[in-house]
Amino acid sequence: MSIYTVHMPAPTAQQSTPDPDRFVFVRDGFSFWAFVITPVWMLWHRLWLVFAAYVVLVLLLTGGLQLLGASGAVTFTVGVLIALLVGIEAGTLRRLTLARRRFSNVGIVVGEDIETAERRFFDAWLHRVPRGSASTPAPVQVTIPPGSAAFSGGGPGIVGLFPQPGGSR
Repeated sequence: MSIYTVHMPAPTAQQSTPDPDRFVFVRDGFSFWAFVITPVWMLWHRLWLVFAAYVVLVLLLTGGLQLLGASGAVTFTVGVLIALLVGIEAGTLRRLTLARRRFSNVGIVVGEDIETAERRFFDAWLHRVPRGSASTPAPVQVTIPPGSAAFSGGGPGIVGLFPQPGGSR
């Protein structure tokens, strides 16, 4: 199961409700492609400022290591560590860029894949917004329903091994 943050673009003056096609789902966690092909991944996701900072950082570190007389293995290791850092923080880099583009975080959803996450989010979102409403919906957080394997012990609505309400200790 993956966790996704959901980002909604700022509505334009012509829109009464936000366009669901423009919502962006950002998966939280390690991004393999951001690690393997870092610059291409940044350009693919239109992270222009992040890409510029990455290029400057790599050039400065490479130049600094050459001035210090570091071996090629050290330079390669530093490059791999930078790529690893980008892979770990890929979701954060995308969320920061979306916030800069005036996207607002409207929820968190859990799903096996992005299609499941989208379906869960929009099912919950549509039930919270009346049709024809011009207002922005309140943030939606989709969680695991009571009665699933994640709930144990104290019955429905109580997580973990908490005592029953009104019961003895």
